[in-house]
Amino acid sequence: MFNTFREDIGAALARDPAARNKFEVLLFYPGVHALLFHRLAHYLWGHGLRLLARCVSHTARFLTAIEIHPGAVIGRRFFIDHGAGVVIGETADIGNDVLMYQGVVLGGTTLEKKKRHPTIGNNVVIGSAAILLGPITVGDGSRIGANSVVVRSVPPGSVVVGVPGRIVGGRQESVMDLEHGNLPDPFSEAVRLILEEQTRLVERIKKLEESCGLTAAVDELAEKIGEIEKAFTDGEGTQDEETH
Repeated sequence: MFNTFREDIGAALARDPAARNKFEVLLFYPGVHALLFHRLAHYLWGHGLRLLARCVSHTARFLTAIEIHPGAVIGRRFFIDHGAGVVIGETADIGNDVLMYQGVVLGGTTLEKKKRHPTIGNNVVIGSAAILLGPITVGDGSRIGANSVVVRSVPPGSVVVGVPGRIVGGRQESVMDLEHGNLPDPFSEAVRLILEEQTRLVERIKKLEESCGLTAAVDELAEKIGEIEKAFTDGEGTQDEETH
């Protein structure tokens, strides 16, 4: 258990640029504290001391604002960044090298006493306030965007965003960095395509009217559409600047 906990501290150092040394992580990182309590509670749970295990996990919840059921299985080098509001249910199973941000919920969707919480693969990143529900599986190397609600299994290497969560891309290599600014936004893309289609239709109608000798009517929405398109363009520019 000691070696595992030492790896957990090392994971916090590796994944949080604000962490300066192991002593600082050990003293001031609630995600690390919650994980230490869980390692102990899970050991007690597995040896039949379930009431005592629940006492340990409840104490951790009070001290860290992170709730991890002692029955949950958590792999090595797991790191909860910031941590407040994280909830991990009893039958959740989390792999190795997983990074999780504050407000994440691994919840159940049934009252039956069976597997009812998510299984998270290795090298997965779960963004702030994401909610994963039911006995779904998130494949190795996937990224779950902030505020996403995931209710279906996710293949390895996927990028998931939205409510409900939609797979919007994938990648060949696993990178332990959520890169919030680089996640695609399918809703903005849909609006963009609609605006582009409307612009083309307006141009076609204008050409038809001119060919018939008609005077094209003033488009009262043109200015507003231009403002919306500019907002999309400015947003992309800001994103690129942040990325670089």
